[in-house]
Amino acid sequence: MKKGFNLIKDYALSLCLFFSVGGFVIFGLYGAKTAQKEEALRIAQESIMRAAISCYALEGVYPPSYEYLKENYGIQIDEEKYTVFYDIFASNMMPDVTVTEK
Repeated sequence: MKKGFNLIKDYALSLCLFFSVGGFVIFGLYGAKTAQKEEALRIAQESIMRAAISCYALEGVYPPSYEYLKENYGIQIDEEKYTVFYDIFASNMMPDVTVTEK
């Protein structure tokens, strides 16, 4: 009887350890995926801002719209995945750019 109890105790300890490690792995993967999404949003927003600054340097005015940047400066954002808010106050003021996930 004592031998059977030790066997169950050993398996329980192994299972607890297995599920604990599995939980840490899943938690780590979730954190990495979240960080990757945030990085993709940041890169998209920075690419739009860089293109707007390039436009200002070349043309003397900020681009009037996001569509203008796409047509003339080759901006490629996955619009099925992201929404771009491009708000310009004046042609000599840097636009407010926000990229969000749909």
